Amino acid sequence: MKRRILYFTASQQVELREETLPALEADDVLVETTCSAISAGTEMLVYQGRFPRDLETDPVISALRGGFRYPLAFGYACVGVVRETGREVDRSWQDKPVFAFQPHTSHFISKLDSLLPIPDSLSPETACFLPNMETAVNLVQDAAPILGERVLVLGQGVVGLLTASLLSEFPLETLVTADCYERRRRSSPIADRLSLDPNAPGFHQDALTLLNGNADLTFELSGRPETLNDALALTGFSGRIVIGSWYGEKRAEIDLGGAFHRSRIRLISSQVSTIAPELSGRWDKRRRFAAAWKALERIKPEKWITHRFPIEEASQAYELLDKNPAETIQILLTYKG
Repeated sequence: MKRRILYFTASQQVELREETLPALEADDVLVETTCSAISAGTEMLVYQGRFPRDLETDPVISALRGGFRYPLAFGYACVGVVRETGREVDRSWQDKPVFAFQPHTSHFISKLDSLLPIPDSLSPETACFLPNMETAVNLVQDAAPILGERVLVLGQGVVGLLTASLLSEFPLETLVTADCYERRRRSSPIADRLSLDPNAPGFHQDALTLLNGNADLTFELSGRPETLNDALALTGFSGRIVIGSWYGEKRAEIDLGGAFHRSRIRLISSQVSTIAPELSGRWDKRRRFAAAWKALERIKPEKWITHRFPIEEASQAYELLDKNPAETIQILLTYKG
């Protein structure tokens, strides 16, 4: 059987290739993809060639193990339907909608332990948000917000929007968000009054006014390392800055020689592949996925899908995200049977 799979072949170049799938083993299933989500952060670093060549793509996700080098099949938000089952697989999996951390491809063969059944209450498009929602859950867990805190979220891409949505459920004193793109600011769960443009004159003072002082807790989710300077300037004494962005090879001058030296601010690296050691005695990936599915039901993030492209037009999708990011929030690739 043939499949179509997307490869990043060079900087700003993608190519749809046809490959032959291996034979189905006894404990395998064949999944036909319905839709997959493009990551505006990690995938754009791959598309732009701004990734570190000596880093493993993902040590946890089996479909993504290996190094960052072209040609590279990448992506990790694939939703489809089980079309064939191996002879040792329970037949109840037949035609079941599933999620997988797979590159963008029309079909794939998988073991059952790499698949997540999609709850009946969620659509395939909503399920595409699972990786980003798991990331948002992880960010909030790593931050451990406290009742009555002042919280700032820098960056309102998909991860930022999901994180702000989760934080809006907490009894905080105030929650402020910021993004340089108007469309994303308008999409923020608190857009009506507390979403700011970080490039606007007086941004720092406006943020301090809305926060009623410095932030106790700041999330840096913009993907821009220079935004760390805003986080440092707006976070108060002994505050926490949770860094969820992956910068790849991006570089920026960070001002650590001023107030930061005496601030006792904690910089927290947060990445979803692992669970914080202080939680790992009670939490595992299964429990965190369960929390993420329930959060998707509450937040309904499909409202942030701005574009849908057939997989055959993937190059146009990446070009749009690269050249006109202000027009996009979430882009999906769609697949015909």
